[in-house]
Amino acid sequence: MIENSPTALLPILHYDDTRAAVRFLVDVLGFREALVATDDEGDVVHAELAWPGGGALVLGGTKHVDSVHGGMRAGSNAIYLVSDEVDAVHQRVLAAGGDVLEPPHHAKFGSGASSYTLTVRDPEGNLWTFGTYRSAAGGS
Repeated sequence: MIENSPTALLPILHYDDTRAAVRFLVDVLGFREALVATDDEGDVVHAELAWPGGGALVLGGTKHVDSVHGGMRAGSNAIYLVSDEVDAVHQRVLAAGGDVLEPPHHAKFGSGASSYTLTVRDPEGNLWTFGTYRSAAGGS
């Protein structure tokens, strides 16, 4: 069992335009670049992004099909991120002309838990929900 590791779970998302995805996730949503590797053509083939509250995310490109993830499609993921900065993320998305599906609001999840929440769609269709609910699984 892995304990106290903020990167014990690394979701892997696939994008058609990984360079644009990194820019959106870092510049608009607020991730931090930990590692960005490119191929000979300058395309991002692997990126690791850190979330300020802990945890990380891995990005891969849909055009690179030489791994077990080859053939993955872009835009079919939904991610929830714990954040006390919901309004700040909302303002950055609006300033970037992003797609806000649900503006900040107080919501109750199916579990009955309450959260101050925002949901946006990234340029390739992935859904990103930011909220104050910290999870029954022990999210910080």
